[in-house]
Amino acid sequence: MEYEEQKQLIIDTLKKKEKTKSKWYFSDLAKILDLKPREAKKIVTKMVEEGVLVFWSSGSTSMYGLKGAGKQTAAEHEE
Repeated sequence: MEYEEQKQLIIDTLKKKEKTKSKWYFSDLAKILDLKPREAKKIVTKMVEEGVLVFWSSGSTSMYGLKGAGKQTAAEHEE
């Protein structure tokens, strides 16, 4: 599967479930891609760099979400 197909798979899956869930663990994304963590990390990192996904961390928990989705979107841009 090419990168563009993998990217679209993640976007489609996250959009389908965004009414109930806006932040995802890395392991969830790896499972969607059906890849080993190292390979999935490259794809997820590239999507963050492109601005498709956003990385969120509480300090102890790291999660990912689609850019602009979720309840904390407005607060994420405050300093």
